[in-house]
Amino acid sequence: MSFLYTWLFRLALPLILLRLWWRGRRQPAYRRRWRERCGRVPARASRAPLIWIHSVSVGETLAAGPVIEALAARHSDWQWLVTTTTPTGSERVQSALRPLLGGRLLHYYLPYDLPECLNPFLDALRPRALVIIETELWPNLLAACARRAIPTLLANARLSEKSARGYARLPRLSGAMLANLTRVVAQYPADAERFVALGLPAERVVACGNIKFDLHIDRGLASEAQALEHQWQGAAGRPRPIWLAASTHAGEEELVLDALAELKRAHPQLADLLLVLVPRHPERFDSVARLCRERGLKVLRRSDGGQPQLSHQVLLGDSMGELLRFYGACDVAFVGGSLVPVGGHNMIEPAAWGVPVVCGPHLHNFATVAQLLREAGGPSIVEDAPQLAAQLAQWLGDESARRSAGARAREVAAANSGALQRLLQEIETLML
Repeated sequence: MSFLYTWLFRLALPLILLRLWWRGRRQPAYRRRWRERCGRVPARASRAPLIWIHSVSVGETLAAGPVIEALAARHSDWQWLVTTTTPTGSERVQSALRPLLGGRLLHYYLPYDLPECLNPFLDALRPRALVIIETELWPNLLAACARRAIPTLLANARLSEKSARGYARLPRLSGAMLANLTRVVAQYPADAERFVALGLPAERVVACGNIKFDLHIDRGLASEAQALEHQWQGAAGRPRPIWLAASTHAGEEELVLDALAELKRAHPQLADLLLVLVPRHPERFDSVARLCRERGLKVLRRSDGGQPQLSHQVLLGDSMGELLRFYGACDVAFVGGSLVPVGGHNMIEPAAWGVPVVCGPHLHNFATVAQLLREAGGPSIVEDAPQLAAQLAQWLGDESARRSAGARAREVAAANSGALQRLLQEIETLML
């Protein structure tokens, strides 16, 4: 089965490269650094222990940040290799990890899952161990590491029922791939059980919780968020309500803007409501800005700088690395990828700020987190734009209810912290 997989991948490679070139029309970074994707990187001269962290894109890189920061402080002799697959993830590595690690950091795109790409990459860099953030499994990558006796750990691993069913359709390939994993540190027991059901030996998996609950909001970040809130509220006679719609996907912005129109129509006291709209993918910033203008809305883009005026109904969050700060500056938050069947995005960040959260029904990527929050009274789940508008109107019209919902969410975030330290111990065992 692995032989067939490899040859199908080789046959598909021209189409994959064509897709990269095509995506480069809107995001030119996709047309650069193709040699890295084929495994051609300079040989590493240092003999220091090299720990390899693979984080697919921005979300995984953000999750990896506290792990890397803690381990780097403990092990000053380690070098770090961080790979991503997207330009946005690459930008996040450079902006967040380069200042932390300096000359100890190597960063490349992950090579394609083919022996002719992986072998030169591994030969050039000689990592001591590989840590994969969340669930990014590649059969040839894990097999190549196993042949070189490079231990592999899947960190903060989650496996939804939908994903498990997909792996189960290819039992021989999935079983061989999981057999090459040294350790799986799953988020929750349900995730661990699904890995075992697919063939992972039970002694190789442990459930430690979700490291994203170990989010630390320091005084500096809190001050930045407060300053941003004051800037957005402007010089109005009363505080301007702020609604953040975060990590939205195609098809969701229309629903968000429908809800905005309904809020302004049915609730005159919310006429000066500011919507901070942050699309998930940077290549969609321009199209979302056009959509807002087509609706007759006045839009200010974050990248243009300046302060929103009362005439601006929408602030388009087209900058990178600011979403956590945005959550601290808003009154209520909608977390996207949930009104369309994407599976939802990270609800823990607004919860940690004590911001009440509303989502759509598609939450399979964060099912356990959503359940924990629901058991405490949030997030509020809505099916469409009218329900979204109704929930936001309730919270924005009742400060006591809004603060109570936010406080319950913050309690859940605090009660479920602690996974980070357990994960650090697992990684150190792998490296030492």
